[in-house]
Parts: sequence; C-alpha cells; structure tokens
Amino acid sequence: MIEKKKHIYPISSGLRKYLIKYGREVDIPVHYQELLRFMSSISLYDSKGNDTLWETVFYNEQDREDIHYNLKKIYAILKAEGDMSVMQHLYVDRVDLCMYGNTKPFRVRIVNRINDNFDYFYVKTADASRVYGLELEHLLSPNRISYLVYQNTLIEEHIAGIPGEQFMRQYTNDPLLNPIRISKEFVKFNERCFVRLLGDMHSSNFVVDVTPDFEEIHYRIRAIDFDQQSYEGRKTVYLPQYYKQNNTLIQMGIKHITPESMAQYQREERALIAFRLKTSTMEIEDILYSMERDIIAPAENVESLKEDLAKHYKTSVFLGCNNMGEILRLSLRQVLHK
Repeated sequence: MIEKKKHIYPISSGLRKYLIKYGREVDIPVHYQELLRFMSSISLYDSKGNDTLWETVFYNEQDREDIHYNLKKIYAILKAEGDMSVMQHLYVDRVDLCMYGNTKPFRVRIVNRINDNFDYFYVKTADASRVYGLELEHLLSPNRISYLVYQNTLIEEHIAGIPGEQFMRQYTNDPLLNPIRISKEFVKFNERCFVRLLGDMHSSNFVVDVTPDFEEIHYRIRAIDFDQQSYEGRKTVYLPQYYKQNNTLIQMGIKHITPESMAQYQREERALIAFRLKTSTMEIEDILYSMERDIIAPAENVESLKEDLAKHYKTSVFLGCNNMGEILRLSLRQVLHK
C-alpha cells in the first residue's frame, strides 16, 4: 500500500505559530539529538523471548544521570503541567530505540518505585505530517492526545491498548468477544480515518482499547502512528478496510453486520465528526489555514488524491485543490452535507 519511504517535513513557521498559540510548543530540557549520544545498545526481547525490534540503549555514567533527570522533567511537563513534585518517586527504567521506524523514535519507560507502576512516552524527530496528524486526532476523534513540540523534537504520550495484530491473533476467538461491537467500531474507525485523511492504518499502527461495561465490553480502535496524515496519493491508503493485515476484522464485519447497519454506523461517525467541527471551529480553522500554506506531500500525490476523491464524492470541486490542506478542508466539509 505504501510504495516509498515517506519524506520527513520540517515544522513550518505557520504550524509553529499554531503550536505556540494552543500551548503545544513548550521548552523541554532534553532534545532528540541528545538521546543519540548512547554508547551501546542491546536487542530488547518480550516476555516470550521474541525480538521486539527495539534496542535498549546505554549512556555513559555522566550523560545517563543528566539525561534520565531531564527525561523525568519532560514526563512531569507532559503529565502534570510541569509539577516537579511528581518526580520524587519516579525513575527512568529504560530508554529504547526503534531502529526500523521512519524517524527512529525513542521510547522512555518511567517507573514509580513505590508501587512499580510504569508508563511510557516517546521522543521523536518533529515531522510536520505527524504533528498535523496528532492535532487532528485530538480535535476530530473521540480521543484526547497529549503531545509537546520544541524546535525539532516531538514528545508523545503512550497510547495504551492491545496492538491490533495481537488482538486479532489472541482475542478474536475469545468466547467473551462481542463480534458485532468490534465490527461496528472498525467501521467507525475506517470512516474516521477516511474523512480526516489519516493513512497507513494497518494492524501495526492501531491499538484496541477494551473497556468492560456493566453489561457488555466496549471497544475503541485508536491510531498510534500519525506520520501518514494527508500524504499518500491514493484514497485506498486512507481506508483501513483495504489492508490485508486487517482481514480478520474485515471478515468479522462481513459476517456479523449487514450493509444497512454498516451505512448507519458510517452516518453516526460522520455526524460525530460534524459535531466536533462545529464545537472546535477556531482550532480547526487555524490548523487548516496552516496546512493550506504548508507542503506536506509531493505534488503528484496531491494530484492523484484529488482525482480519487472527486470520483468518490462525485463532485469536481476537489479538482481545484492545490495542496493537501485544501483537500482535507473539502473532505471535512462533506460531513456537513446532509
């Protein structure tokens, strides 16, 4: 589905103004480049002995003390608005590096020494596509996203849930699974990604959040990778239903929900997006204004996508778009039409 490695786009001045205006730009004590000063690394294996494809990195003694202290400060900024009193019982257990990722992100494991409770956050290179994706997820989905940007560094909170491929492998045959509910959620997730043009949502790039309710179990599918926001040129890239990695959920939906029910769930999700557009008018307008003056995709991708969407929605209005920001504005506008 994704033919070429995505280009990393820097944060533009317009996007920087948006981040400052809405409190996303925060001075942080350690940057991505500083974490690259590690002395050695070892492969990280899971509890079953499988290679996770992450590597745990090690710093020399002097660097480690400073870096770990500053990482705790970042965690306090991310989680407690900079209240450093929360750092008292925290320590950095591990810093991992993902060597196969597009931007080689670091993952920091923070542990509370009193009760051994742990949490993660990520330190990445600030890619404009990813920042737009995070902000649009925060504004247009049912999920709130905590992230910070400073210069060329992006800090992201960990999004908890069962990885999509693990959920399909281990939970879809569980007798307690409600196939109708998870199928409904996949339809809504599929619609959400398509409307706001978030691509590459195969099973490695989303998690399933499972919440027991008083009578049933509630499912929510959450994106965890946002670097394919409004980048690719084919509409199928923005539809999780076309990824073979998602076949288990796709086949479950075909089996357990009717076309009429699917259409209803699509309308429900579009109505929710329309409601969020109306309640976050200023933020949406500001982020679209920035995107329309930014370059976040090759020109050929823009041309291809606007033609695909013109055919899909049966309107030539998309053909007048000059960039991904204008395409996204028109895509969002479709949910406001009865």
